[in-house]
Amino acid sequence: MNKNMNTFKCKKLKKPATRMENPPIPGDLGLKIQNSISAEAWGMWLDTQTKIINEQRLLPINPEHKKILINEMQKFLFENNN
Repeated sequence: MNKNMNTFKCKKLKKPATRMENPPIPGDLGLKIQNSISAEAWGMWLDTQTKIINEQRLLPINPEHKKILINEMQKFLFENNN
């Protein structure tokens, strides 16, 4: 595989970065993340997600808590781009 295909401009970091090999979550949202968010930015989200889970005492298996996390993830990755 061509290494250049793994590098693109991350929408979160606004710089050239490494693309994730696979979608980080299932479905269309996972593909959107894979195609626009770098592995580095995804790692930043995972750290933030852990803080949110701990601070809000969320259980990711709870459907309502999962909705909260997905909403926060979308804001972090796509809206809070300074």
